[in-house]
Amino acid sequence: MITRLGYRINLWLEPWFPEQRMFLKSDTTTRFVRLRPMTQAISATVGVLAVAWTLFATAVLLMDFINSGSSREQVQRQTALFEQRLNALSDDRDLRVAEAASAQQRFNLALGQVSAMQERLLASETRLRELETGIDVIQNTLRRTIRERDDARAEVAQARVALNQLPGTTHTDMGQAQDVAATLDIMAKALTDTARDRDSKEADVAAQEARTAAVAKQKAELEARNAVIFGKLEDALTVSVEPLQKMFKAAGLNPDDLISAVKSGYSGQGGPLSPISFSTMGLSGSPDETRANAILQGLDTLNLYRIAAFKVPLGLPLRTTFRYTSGFGVRGDPINGSNRMHEGQDMAGDYGSSVYATADGTVTYAGWESGYGRLIKITHAFGIETRYGHLSQIEVNVGQKVSRGEKIGDMGNSGRSTGTHLHYEVRLSGTAVNPMTFIRAAKDVF
Repeated sequence: MITRLGYRINLWLEPWFPEQRMFLKSDTTTRFVRLRPMTQAISATVGVLAVAWTLFATAVLLMDFINSGSSREQVQRQTALFEQRLNALSDDRDLRVAEAASAQQRFNLALGQVSAMQERLLASETRLRELETGIDVIQNTLRRTIRERDDARAEVAQARVALNQLPGTTHTDMGQAQDVAATLDIMAKALTDTARDRDSKEADVAAQEARTAAVAKQKAELEARNAVIFGKLEDALTVSVEPLQKMFKAAGLNPDDLISAVKSGYSGQGGPLSPISFSTMGLSGSPDETRANAILQGLDTLNLYRIAAFKVPLGLPLRTTFRYTSGFGVRGDPINGSNRMHEGQDMAGDYGSSVYATADGTVTYAGWESGYGRLIKITHAFGIETRYGHLSQIEVNVGQKVSRGEKIGDMGNSGRSTGTHLHYEVRLSGTAVNPMTFIRAAKDVF
């Protein structure tokens, strides 16, 4: 049965693979090997399969090479975009700082102009009071002169009556009339001089009133400009302070407690901005002073928020491309499968990727610790601690002070780990909290 089947297969393959004979000749004999059609077909099939497999393997290798090249290009593009984003954020931050400095300069200039205008207004008011006092004196003098004139006339009349009653007097009516006329001339001259002096004082008063009205107009225009400047400064403060307040609240921190803590530990030159006070002539408590002091308090609060932001671990410890893996909370242990509390956030990336401090602080531990592998602990203000585990290299020492964004080590796979990643922890007063709370809180600010 098998022989017949082989014969039929050979017969069917004969048109494509005719029977071949290979002669093998030696010195003494000659032999030949018969290659039947089925044998030739099997050999050809094996050869074709071998060539096909070679082509397929080559294509797979080429596709892997092309894909790896595309991945590297994609990583490079993402890195370039990330760097452009960082540069844009840095430029925007510098622009905001320059705008704040320019606004503060304009504010100081406006305060100087307000102070100068108030001094001129005070001088005008003082001059006006002096003129009013002078007019009162002139009027009193004029009234006294009129009374004295009336008294003098009465005395002249009485003297004339008494003179007429004296026997043997030598005064005639003509002489009496001449005496009265001379007296009246003297009184008229005195009254004329007094009236002229009064008119001059009234002209001075009118001129001073005109100057006072002009100063009041200038003051009103200056107050209108100050109102615009104050409004812009208040808007700028609102735009700058509110995102910081929302960021701290989103991170679970009380902004008021942060401000109090920063104030209690405030050191170095400078200090909080002092409030403005106009104590001269009862000007203290004016609306401009109140708004100016509110703006200064806002600037002081903004500065304290800025100080607190550098002391709180906000943002990411990595700047290269990575992906989030195990998050904060109870999870199945990747090694033994049991449920365990995971007290940090894992971030998987390339081996040796740089790791950066997320806030200003002091290194309290830098070495090997069971489970964590190579571990760095940094203590920050407000009772906050950050931990960076499974590192391949540590580049800081215990007691060293680090700043936010300073490189402290490299990502690795040390300790109890199944692959290259960074284990990042945030602790408040010794208790682990979700690091993503701080990362998400700073996403729209930094």
